[in-house]
Amino acid sequence: MVSHIVMWSFREEMTAEEKTEAAKKMKEGLEGLMGKIPGMLSCQVYIDVLPSSTHDLVLTSTFESEEALKGYQTHPEHMKVKTYVHTVVSKRSCMDFPM
Repeated sequence: MVSHIVMWSFREEMTAEEKTEAAKKMKEGLEGLMGKIPGMLSCQVYIDVLPSSTHDLVLTSTFESEEALKGYQTHPEHMKVKTYVHTVVSKRSCMDFPM
């Protein structure tokens, strides 16, 4: 199994309301990939972060294998979500590791 964790920060020029709406849309889109991506075992997006956080939201997901993770990264359904994400975020951090 492989764990895939991604953290994002929204564009600074966005209002608090825009960030809230973007977070909800990202959560819905990413979690909606469950059952559509072969080899995806879990997917959760956390949007209620503490003030001590350095990012605005985080995705934690697991995949059957590194090959399944690679398939996810180019899957057409993921690419639709990714296209939106690129319009609202300014910073992305990622960590992938075997479990």
